Amino acid sequence: MKLTAKATAAMILAASLVISYAHASDAKPPVKKSATKKAAPPAGPSIQDEIETMRRQLQGEIDSLKTNLADRDAQLRKAQADAAAAQAAAAKAQADADAQKMADEQNNTSVSALKSTVDDLKANEVSLAATVTDETSAIKKSLLAPDTMHYKGIAITPGGFAAGETVWRTKATGGDIPTAFSAIPFEGADAYSLSEFYGDGRQSRLSLMAEGKISWATIRGYYEADFLGTGITSNNNQSNSYVLRQRVVWAQAALHNGVAITGGQLWSLATEDKKAISNLSGDIMTPQTIDPNYVVGFVWTRQYGFRVTKTWNKFAMGIAAENPQVLYSATLSGDTPYAILGSAGQNGGNFNAAISTVGATTYVKSYANVNVTSTGGVTVPTYVPTYATITANSNITNISFNYAPDMIVKFTADPAWGHYELIGIGRFAHELVFNNVTQNTVKYGGVTDIQGNNGSAPGTKIASSTTAASYNNTISLGGIAGSLRVPLSNVVTFGVKGLYGPGVGRYGATTLSDVTNDGTGELKPIHNTSGLVTLEATPSPRLSLYLNYGIDYAARADYATNSLTLKDPTPTFCMAGTTAANAATNCSASPTAAMFAAGGSWGSHFTATPVISPIGYGSRYASISASCAAQAIPGYASGSVGYTGIAGSGCGNNTRSVQEITGGYWYDLYRGDKGRLRQAIQYGYVVREGWSGSSTTGALSTPLIGAKGIDNMFWTSFRYYLP
Repeated sequence: MKLTAKATAAMILAASLVISYAHASDAKPPVKKSATKKAAPPAGPSIQDEIETMRRQLQGEIDSLKTNLADRDAQLRKAQADAAAAQAAAAKAQADADAQKMADEQNNTSVSALKSTVDDLKANEVSLAATVTDETSAIKKSLLAPDTMHYKGIAITPGGFAAGETVWRTKATGGDIPTAFSAIPFEGADAYSLSEFYGDGRQSRLSLMAEGKISWATIRGYYEADFLGTGITSNNNQSNSYVLRQRVVWAQAALHNGVAITGGQLWSLATEDKKAISNLSGDIMTPQTIDPNYVVGFVWTRQYGFRVTKTWNKFAMGIAAENPQVLYSATLSGDTPYAILGSAGQNGGNFNAAISTVGATTYVKSYANVNVTSTGGVTVPTYVPTYATITANSNITNISFNYAPDMIVKFTADPAWGHYELIGIGRFAHELVFNNVTQNTVKYGGVTDIQGNNGSAPGTKIASSTTAASYNNTISLGGIAGSLRVPLSNVVTFGVKGLYGPGVGRYGATTLSDVTNDGTGELKPIHNTSGLVTLEATPSPRLSLYLNYGIDYAARADYATNSLTLKDPTPTFCMAGTTAANAATNCSASPTAAMFAAGGSWGSHFTATPVISPIGYGSRYASISASCAAQAIPGYASGSVGYTGIAGSGCGNNTRSVQEITGGYWYDLYRGDKGRLRQAIQYGYVVREGWSGSSTTGALSTPLIGAKGIDNMFWTSFRYYLP
């Protein structure tokens, strides 16, 4: 390209010279005049020669340019060839570099993969070693310290604790570690002047869970027992040998769809759960008390039940048929009716048939008329008393004749905050009422009243008892209950529970009565209320604190009525011809000679007149002394010397309410894979109040407040729990 440019420039230069020369040859310079004629100069080269010279010069230059261009082309070709060779070498070098890079990358990948594999192998080795170590530890633990034992595919888990516990009360109850809240003595009772201390290990507990998994369910069996049962011969005299007691025993099939079917002795469905609905004792929201009877106001029973429950993510419901028992208490003064709603257990059966006291009462049933002839030959009519004896047994326990099981329905909710329950209880009670069979007809039936009883004609006989008019009486009972338990902070929990309804006293911790009687002997419900407020705190994993206030209440059920109580008859002499109109003058317990001379006979006369008698529960007409705080006459309360009762003189009206404030702590001295060692102290303040009554028999002229009893109680506990 450079050669072409040079050639073009040379051609342009040559053309310019030719043109310039041509222009010069065409000009004609002016002719100069000369005076003398000079000699002609020598002739120079011709124009042709100059052109030829120039041509040769240009040709030389052109040839030189061509030569240079050829050299340059050769150099260019060589440079291009060198460049191509260099480019080829560079391409080869780049290809080699790319190949090396790819190889390096492949090597790096392989190295990374190898390193990862090595790391994985190391991790797997560590994990495998850890797994082997864990499995070895688990195998050793399962052999040396197993959480569960295995038998034919069944997991068996033992549990329980050993306990050493004490209780001290300022007022004696004779109840050992558990508190019989309805037996807190009233002021004036002998036991109110004495304190009591007991210590034992009877609350020590044993449990065993057997669990197996099948294709459609998990099947379980559970057994739990302690030593708080009382045999007939159990006492504190020497061996302190108390019988093993059934607490909880049940079988269960828990289906995979959340349905569970359970039967056996269970915590009642009415008892609060920690979450959803469970059967395990550890899942029941029992108060943290040392007292095995827990706290006043706590709603609970442990009894036979057959239940079906369904559990969802945050909700659960259940229905149960549970073992019934009717608690009965009544004041039946006067001519009391006769009815049957239960009895002590029968010999040959499995219920307790023992009695605590046997009392024989001898009374005068009637007077027989006889004639006595004096030494002077005078015959005088006189009388001979006829005696009868009644033997009364006080049973340790009465078993009610139950109409149907208690039916309980329960709904629970476990949202993000707290646990909530709603419970309904349905109950039934029935009895056999013997119409017209009363205290009078049983005790004095068939006896003739010689003077006339309360305006009746002389010679009137007291009606004898009859079973012709007996009938069955059935009533419905039941109540509604609810509870909530919510966290107030990370360490504090607040809980409230309550129960209200007719005939649900047995579900409260005090076990107040469910029913009473009216004047005809028919069952009547007592409206019961139980309530409990709980505050619990766990300031550290080892320390638990609690404070409870509870109340059990039984409403007044007053069926006071006019009633006639026949006491031992009075011997009375009535002249012949005595009628109802003249009985007052013709009859006398101290007859005169004239009355004897007129003729007549001796016989029985019942002088009692009808009065208003307290009947039912907490009657306003119940006799209450002016001061229930007065010391009882020794043996007065129970009718025998020695260990006297707890009522107190004149303070025997039915219990209105029992209230308790109790609190304490549990501290774990040790908690780990070797179990748990715990220590606790509890204090309780209990107030028992009786219903008010009257100081005047058959009248409300001076109504008085009911009796009261206050007890301060302290417990200690030292326990070791199985891990």
